Amino acid sequence: MKHILKCCVYTMKSACPECGKETTSPRPPKFSPEDNYGKYRRKVKEQSRKEQGLV
Repeated sequence: MKHILKCCVYTMKSACPECGKETTSPRPPKFSPEDNYGKYRRKVKEQSRKEQGLV
């Protein structure tokens, strides 16, 4: 069974038909209460919000 993938558009191909880059899964990562990388993800998200002037 093939899954839907995403880059510029949603597709079922491994390469984006518009830009040619590799497609990725649009699904979020699996949740785990023992999130080993959560603090790094939150730090990057906070920095990007500061750059955009949202904080």
